[in-house]
Formats: sequence, structure tokens, C-alpha cells
Amino acid sequence: MADQRRDRPKKRPSKRPDATARARKAFARRQRARRWLTWRYILAAVLALVLVGLVVYALYFSSWLRAEKVEVNGNSLVTADEILGAAEVPTGDPLVRVDLDAIAARVRSLAAIKDVDVSRKWPHGVRIDVTERVPIAVLERGRGRVALAADGTSFPAPPSARKGLPLVRIGAGADKDALSEGAAVVASLDPAVSELVEYLEVSTVDNILLHLRDGRLVRWGSAEKSTEKAAVLLDLLDRKAQVYNVTVPSQPTTK
Repeated sequence: MADQRRDRPKKRPSKRPDATARARKAFARRQRARRWLTWRYILAAVLALVLVGLVVYALYFSSWLRAEKVEVNGNSLVTADEILGAAEVPTGDPLVRVDLDAIAARVRSLAAIKDVDVSRKWPHGVRIDVTERVPIAVLERGRGRVALAADGTSFPAPPSARKGLPLVRIGAGADKDALSEGAAVVASLDPAVSELVEYLEVSTVDNILLHLRDGRLVRWGSAEKSTEKAAVLLDLLDRKAQVYNVTVPSQPTTK
């Protein structure tokens, strides 16, 4: 009997309890990882909401980003005070709420301003960059004189900006179109011709006269073919005459 017991194979200990324990631990780790991932998403969402709230508060409700300064650039004909007065920038308001388009429209209402760009200059500034009209002539209006741009727009300008420019006088029947036509004639004049002109007389769109400094008269007509008319006039001026007609440049006449 004793020999039989010795001959029986010994039973190996079962590994099932250890495998189950490891599986449970792995499952627990996965559960913890899932919970931590969920909390990470929640924490990230909370932080994002807090950040958005801080940004909204800073932009719209705090005093950190309010409009306090206005910078003007590009002006020489119009003073900075005139531009600031027209702009009416609401200083003290949150900078993000400042209506840049409305400011630009008000500044553009100034006759001497051709274009304007308004931008925010963080954290407290508004920048106004203006492009002024270029004077090409002096328009005589009654007893006063203003500058005239190439598109026929008249605007106030200091005497220094009008110095040496041709003078334009408008007749009683001249309208806005006639003035634009007169400005186009001035803009197209050859410098050699412009130096001879004392003033332009604009009556209608097709009745523009050039009064020369020596008393002679040039019937110019409209602004059409002004370059050709200027070249023809320079040749005609060698002839002794009182009136030169280049209304039709291919058939000029003198009188």
C-alpha cells in the first residue's frame, strides 16, 4: 500500500486563481483609465468655458481693452483735429465694440478725404489712415478759392497746397458735370501748356476756354482728346493770333 501511494503522480497546483486575479487587476486598470479619460474631457471642457468667459469679459465688460487713444496718419491738407472731430471715436467704450465702418464713413464725409482705413490698435488704440485728394487746380467761387481734384471734387485746402496751380472759373450755367470736365482738362494739360494758362473758364461740358497769360484765348471745347489738343496748340502758338480753336484737333483754326 505504501508503495502504491509512492507511485501515484503528484497533483500540480492549479494556476486558475492567479490568472483570475491578474484579469481582475487588468479590468480594474482599464476602468480607472476610462474614468480618468472621462474626467480629462470634462476638465478640458470646463477650462475651455472658463477661458471663453474670461475672453468675453475682457473684451466686452472689463476696462482692460477700452478705446483710449486715436492715431491719425496720412493727413496734410486736413488737420488731425478736423479728422478727430469728424470721426467721433467713442473713447471709453470697449475697443471690440467700436464701429470702424461708421468712423470711416464719417471721416470720408470730409471733402478733402478720398479714402480712409480705420483699424483697431490693441490694446487701447484706434488708427485712422487717410488718403487725401490731390489738388490739381484752384477753383474760384465768388470771393473764395478752394482746391479742385481731378474728378471735379472741390475741397478746402491751405494756400500752400494751392500755390502755383491753374485757376478755374466757372460760368453761371456750369453744373457739376461741367466742373468735372474742366478738372479733366486741367489734369491732362501738358506742363508746357499749363505754364501758359492764367485760368480756365468753364461754361458747359463742351465749352471750356483757356485764357493765356499774354491775353490770348484758346477754345478748347470738351476734355475729349485733350492730349492731342495740347500738342496741336503748342504748334499753333507759333502763329500770331488772338484766338486759337482746337475744339476739333484735326482741324484747328486761328483768328
